[in-house]
Amino acid sequence: MAEIHRTTLTPSKLELLAVWLPKQPWYQGGSGPAELEKAGGFRLDDPAGEVGIEFMAVTDRAGAEVVTYHVPLTYRGAPVDGLEAALVGTSEHGVLGKRWVYDGAHDAVLCAQLLALARGTAEAQAQSLSDTPDPSVHGRWDGPLPEGGARPSGVVSGPEGTSTTLCEGRLLLRTHRVLRAADAEFPPGLVGYVSGLAPADLSARSLYASFHLPTS
Repeated sequence: MAEIHRTTLTPSKLELLAVWLPKQPWYQGGSGPAELEKAGGFRLDDPAGEVGIEFMAVTDRAGAEVVTYHVPLTYRGAPVDGLEAALVGTSEHGVLGKRWVYDGAHDAVLCAQLLALARGTAEAQAQSLSDTPDPSVHGRWDGPLPEGGARPSGVVSGPEGTSTTLCEGRLLLRTHRVLRAADAEFPPGLVGYVSGLAPADLSARSLYASFHLPTS
């Protein structure tokens, strides 16, 4: 399991996101910078032990309404060819040195582990504690897994969130960017999802990600 280091990160994750978030098509505030505070989240382990994987919930107070966003992030020790457009920024880690921070909806390692979480073969980890599972995060999967693997073959972001094509076009991962209490009914074509406690109402749950069969 990944070790959580008690050290500095300069600039901090919130500082990086305050600049990055207002540039995204699903951001609901003004032109920025965002006014962020941490609102929760969880981590997943990379089986190879190379990539940090975090699912951050951040609350923004810069707009007319308070909004909590979901930002999946990966932390890498070197830049990755093909992920230039997904770079959130770089930061200096007090133990690990320079880290490249990416929007995880584009990152094959995160997508594979998120799929494993939905299918019950990976376990969510506490956001700020080492070797500590987070039982509040739930995954569910119905039906077989399409062939083709979890490497993204296309990523599109819009006002409703981010869609990542997996399994050579046979599966769609939707990253829910605005965290709300989840609807009681899920749309047709849903084959799996990952949910966690809703940041504004711990008696409810929010969808962090869902998996769908393409409609065409």
